[in-house]
Amino acid sequence: MENDVAALLARHTEALALFTARVHAVQADQWDDPTPCTEWSVRDLVNHLTAEQLWVPALVSDGASIADVGDSYDGDVLGDNPRATWDAAARAARRAFGAEGALEQTVQLSYGETPAVSYCAQMVTDAVVHGWDLSRAIGADERLPDALVHFALDEVTPYAADLADSGLFAPPIEPPPGDSPQTRLLALLGRRA
Repeated sequence: MENDVAALLARHTEALALFTARVHAVQADQWDDPTPCTEWSVRDLVNHLTAEQLWVPALVSDGASIADVGDSYDGDVLGDNPRATWDAAARAARRAFGAEGALEQTVQLSYGETPAVSYCAQMVTDAVVHGWDLSRAIGADERLPDALVHFALDEVTPYAADLADSGLFAPPIEPPPGDSPQTRLLALLGRRA
């Protein structure tokens, strides 16, 4: 279990670093550009991931529920300095998940009680996939680190078919023949590489 937790925390740190690098690569004139997430601009995408990081200390460190936090992180959380806001939120999320015993507990998510390890794994996958979205949107290198791709693929494969039903994801698409693990991951989440 200890090795599993260490590996999960390593993937979490790597996923946040990937997304951080992309946030810092956004040019001043790109914040309003579209992303593969059809409803979101670059700023909207970064705002979404930042808000998700802001939830982590409340849910993991403080034991708060969704109802306790309420709408605190709705709307624009980026303010005037999106990069600094992202950096602070990512650091706080990393600290919360990395605290002793944090991943041994249960957290209250919108769909009920969830092991913190599962929550952390979902956050890794979200940062990886949205890291690709942001890369595509700003013209950065779209190659994702192999370890993160394999982690996210293992995480999302069992429930990928149900994600489109949530309304938050596009339906899976058929990947091309001879596809790579990254292409399969993106296809499972309705993205064309």
